[in-house]
Amino acid sequence: MKASILVVDDNEDLCQTIADVMKKNGYHVKTAYSGEDALAIIEKNLIDLVLLDIKLPKMDGLAVLARVKKLYPDLLVIMITALTDARPAVEALKSGAYDYLLKPFELDELRLVVAKALETHRLKLEVARLKDQQKRRFPANNFFGASPKIQEVQNLIKIIAGTPRTSVLIQGESGTGKEVVANAIHATSARADKSIIKINCAAIPETLLESELFGHERGAFTDAKGTKRGLFELAHGGTLFLDEISSMKLSLQPKILHVLETSTFRRIGGTSDITVDVRIIAATNQDLETCVREGTFREDLLYRLKVMVIKLPPLREHPEDILPLAKLFLEENNREFNKNIQGISREAQRMLNQYPWPGNVRELRNVLERSVILCNQQEIRPEFLHLEPHEPITVPTVAGPSVAEAGGDSETLAEIERQHILRVLEKNNNNKSRAARILNISRSTLREKLKEYGVI
Repeated sequence: MKASILVVDDNEDLCQTIADVMKKNGYHVKTAYSGEDALAIIEKNLIDLVLLDIKLPKMDGLAVLARVKKLYPDLLVIMITALTDARPAVEALKSGAYDYLLKPFELDELRLVVAKALETHRLKLEVARLKDQQKRRFPANNFFGASPKIQEVQNLIKIIAGTPRTSVLIQGESGTGKEVVANAIHATSARADKSIIKINCAAIPETLLESELFGHERGAFTDAKGTKRGLFELAHGGTLFLDEISSMKLSLQPKILHVLETSTFRRIGGTSDITVDVRIIAATNQDLETCVREGTFREDLLYRLKVMVIKLPPLREHPEDILPLAKLFLEENNREFNKNIQGISREAQRMLNQYPWPGNVRELRNVLERSVILCNQQEIRPEFLHLEPHEPITVPTVAGPSVAEAGGDSETLAEIERQHILRVLEKNNNNKSRAARILNISRSTLREKLKEYGVI
């Protein structure tokens, strides 16, 4: 949608010239030759930006600005002045003007200032929209759940939110809610009025990740046709969320460590340090200490990140939260798809409780979304869930024949666990994903166990 601009100047020729230039650039344009006319137009029309001359008859530009900002505080105003005294322009900026232009000005300068003002305003509105959407989807201080394990996480979020500079490491399987926790920490901290910038380190090629994080100067490499601000700059005053940080290559890790230690960095191709005030929250579904031992992650970076650590439990370890979460997602999706499904049937609830949830809370959310879309009845029934088939978990006992068969009463619990895991793996033709589902553990946990047993 094209922006609407109001040009206000008592010099009719100049006013019309500016209007013509703005029209040629695709804007809807109105004109006024006095402050009173300008206010009347603003009252009756949706105006996005006002180009306002300071020197007007009767009601001058500063008085018009004061009136506009009182009635429409978000309306963009750019002042125009031929005065050599800068004090009125400075006063206008203090009163809420976005910028000012000194007569005579170049038309290219006018176009640039207007385009920059509208783009900045658009970005502010987008950030506000996303923040509102985020608050509605994820209540500011709520990582949902009532189980003791989730209450422990909620308490940690409150503590960490009160220390806005401390770096945080969030660990947990895929789908446990690491990004939700990062949102909650940011939203309840002193940085909440600034942005939380997010990047998935695994989703961006190594050659581009450095440029995304630190930005680059014009000419720094072949495709660097202009200066680019990186995410550290964009997150200034707020939070930078580095998801899947275990995927970050070793060559880039020292630069992250440098920012954590000095709060400074350089753009690619830059020659001067840039200072930023950013809290870093990192997340991973890998065991970083194992990554350190394997030589894929720096130990000094690990210890600099893990000032505060939040370990998120998989959903199978707090099953009492399954049904409350399912009902929460049902309500969300009712609103999203304009439905009025009343609840979840007992049989469907039983199925939800018995399912191992290898994809954790994310999988539960997706299942409920799909169920709401498919459901044409008053309640969610089993046929709408479409849960993947899974085998019941066999729990070995430590007494009776099974122990004797395994080697007698002297058999340790660890050895029983080892034999059980290997037996399940063998029965499933070494299919690790299927074995992990049956064992009700994550693939990463199974991998660690098999490494421990010397199988891989």
